[in-house]
Amino acid sequence: MRVKSVTFALLLLVPGIALAQQPPAGGEAVFARACATCHKPGQTEVPPPDALRAYTPEAILNALTNGKMAAQGATLTTADRVAVAQFVTGRAIAASSRRDNRCTAATPATDPMQGPRWMAWGNDTTNARYAPQGGLTAQDVPRLKLKWAFAYEGATSARVQPALAGGKLFAASDNAELHALDPKTGCTYWTFKAEFGVRSALSVWPYRGGNTTRYAVFFGDQRANVYAVDSVTGQLVWKRKVDDHQFASITGAIAVADGRAFVPVQGLGEEGSGGRGQNPCCTFRGNLTALDASTGAVLWKTYMVDEPTLRGKNARNGADAFGPAGGGIWASPTVDMARRSVYVATGNAYADPAQAMTDAVVAMDMQSGKVKWVYQGTPNDNWIGGCPPKTEGGLGCPAVMGPDHDFSAAPMLVTVDGRQLIVVPQKSGIAHAINPDTGAMVWQYRYGVGDALGGQYGGSFDGRQAYFGNGSYRSPAPGGVKAVRAGTGQEAWSAPPQPVLCAGQPRCNASQAGATTAIPGAVLAVSIDGGLRAYAADGGELLWQFDTNRTYETVNGAPGTGAALDGSPLIVGGGMIFVNSGYGGIAARPGNVLLAFGVD
Repeated sequence: MRVKSVTFALLLLVPGIALAQQPPAGGEAVFARACATCHKPGQTEVPPPDALRAYTPEAILNALTNGKMAAQGATLTTADRVAVAQFVTGRAIAASSRRDNRCTAATPATDPMQGPRWMAWGNDTTNARYAPQGGLTAQDVPRLKLKWAFAYEGATSARVQPALAGGKLFAASDNAELHALDPKTGCTYWTFKAEFGVRSALSVWPYRGGNTTRYAVFFGDQRANVYAVDSVTGQLVWKRKVDDHQFASITGAIAVADGRAFVPVQGLGEEGSGGRGQNPCCTFRGNLTALDASTGAVLWKTYMVDEPTLRGKNARNGADAFGPAGGGIWASPTVDMARRSVYVATGNAYADPAQAMTDAVVAMDMQSGKVKWVYQGTPNDNWIGGCPPKTEGGLGCPAVMGPDHDFSAAPMLVTVDGRQLIVVPQKSGIAHAINPDTGAMVWQYRYGVGDALGGQYGGSFDGRQAYFGNGSYRSPAPGGVKAVRAGTGQEAWSAPPQPVLCAGQPRCNASQAGATTAIPGAVLAVSIDGGLRAYAADGGELLWQFDTNRTYETVNGAPGTGAALDGSPLIVGGGMIFVNSGYGGIAARPGNVLLAFGVD
């Protein structure tokens, strides 16, 4: 795998395409043949045709070449991919406008443990998302100003949480590029090209290079490949495919502890389309795979559902019907060194029969992967896209569809009032506190009505309170932020949703399902309306907000657009906030920009 410069252009993504051409007449026919079965008007599991028009043709082409639609794009010729990208957007593909953004100084080789840092999804292996040494407090946030913007060229969304370590900011997207940037200016030290688009948050952890301890950027792509890339040189250390299922993908950050890299695997592609009968369904099994952090060798793999078996024929199309399936792991594992445990939160099942480790928090032994205990938040949640609420004798769908109330957030291991708890929000609108020794429920707190659409991506904890944004996308009152006393589960305060910043735009919503982030005296929360907001830790008063809904002049010259904020888009370090804007997907407006904020 070679390192590419920042002058990498869309032309290199798809060799031989003619740029700035008129949309080919064949695009409509290609869409009808290869895309229209899933992308139908009124769909909720995949973007309908009118939603696709919000993307650029470069973004659609990238999705078909490197991103989440690469499996479908592989069945098309280059000309077909270009034609359908231009047809669905109604615009011609333009030449790359990216300019050389290379830093003039040498790449810093600073020890990552000695300077400003945010090296893991939750800032450490407990996943508390708290930055007590991040250089920002509640008193600073009203003075935050935008310092620079960086565009992910040709990307369909800006979803990948960055990492900060060793004097470098690491950023990636579904255009398959990983960049090492100067945190102060946004210039580029190096760029690495992955095999497919990147979706997992980035992590920086140590590995052994010969007799030397070095640091690598660990991440996963949309085809279940795991990468370790040296943080100073940008050279590939190792790559490992951890799951051969055609729909296996990695969105959760990789956690590294005790020389092991813990890799969560999900199967959204089968969940979103399996009920339409296009493929034999369902066979994906969510799993946690442990690798040697220095070599990528597989140490163990633990599945979240039983092995699927042939159950009969799909009543819709006569294809083989399998089950059980599902239990994908969407978010970062949480490591408990004292108990030698690793905790994951799982998603729903896709096919009958029901499984005990779906919609659950699962504790495993770090050494062997053996399951220690299971806490199930919602039993019998068998759900798959394209199926009716009930099925009479049809094995292609669950007999009764569940509510689709995944756990899509990483568990937080918190210490409060002299004891430890695991605290995690669920799409049901309920936060759960669990005893880490036994898996028993300690308390539950309802922060919202819950919803099946999208995810509930994570909370934060500052030593006394846990903070959750309210998703509830399709409810009458989405949005708002809640604080709960972590020791008791009692509500500390509730901040209402703010007026939306995207009024009049399609898919504008006040939902705040994105992961919160705590700093001393304040909590940062994001919204699908494009707003980045800070609230007082005591009382929930709104301290500051920034509207990211606009175009930006970027340091790398590529067009940059901000839009919805969702998932886990931001980190804090060195007195700065780094946040991705433009989540995209089914329910959120697309964009492609990384924004850096500092105090004036």
